[in-house]
Amino acid sequence: MTFPVLEGKVAIITGAAMGMGEATTRLFADAKAKVVIADFNEEKGKEVVESIKANGGEAAFVKVDVSNSEQVQAMVKFAVDTYGKLDVAVNNAALTPDDKPAAEFDEDYWDRLMSVDLKGAALCMKYELQQMKAQGHGGSIINISSVSGYRPQPNNIAYVAAKHGVVGITKVAALENGPENIRVNSVAPGAIDTPMLRGALEQFGLNEEEYAPQLSLLNRFGQAEEIAQATLWLASDASSYVTGTTIHADAGYTSR
Repeated sequence: MTFPVLEGKVAIITGAAMGMGEATTRLFADAKAKVVIADFNEEKGKEVVESIKANGGEAAFVKVDVSNSEQVQAMVKFAVDTYGKLDVAVNNAALTPDDKPAAEFDEDYWDRLMSVDLKGAALCMKYELQQMKAQGHGGSIINISSVSGYRPQPNNIAYVAAKHGVVGITKVAALENGPENIRVNSVAPGAIDTPMLRGALEQFGLNEEEYAPQLSLLNRFGQAEEIAQATLWLASDASSYVTGTTIHADAGYTSR
């Protein structure tokens, strides 16, 4: 269910070409936001833009590597140059979790994952905050963390560390920017049926029927659209008194 709760607002969504980012982008467009689809995958990103436009929405694509400061600055500038301002940002871009135990982790992949999942989120916040502060009328930033930011998993030490870090930088930014009516929150998805999850299942030889009950009190994987709905609420004025917190969209996984 959607309503025009973002009408008149401009939103950047990173990692928006597929998975949860794509679902969030489509939902925001349905809610009447002007959306900037920011992703490294230019072909897929432009396909999403054309699909949104075909359905009467407003969208534009910008290619970005969120681990690169200059590209992140250019992303924010693109949004403002295209639509005149920035009201909402969803920092969703992330790499596939690593798959080695702590005693054997891949140091090169650690560096790459941290540069995207943690540094990338911090860089996006840095320049989104600067723009929102310069505008002087507040804003809402949502960082996508994970249940791994609260309940550690074996064999993905880099991903767990990065997602714990996302929770931490969210709280710091909320603390610093509340007086300027800039709200900063996070969403911690559980097991969501995305290409990333399907790839992990294939990698480890698992299937949904046997694995989902271990991760969900509802005995199923979540849908990307369900995460998008939580993100939409945090982006909208309906959550105007909420900052520095995390919505656990995980079917109760972190409650037990």
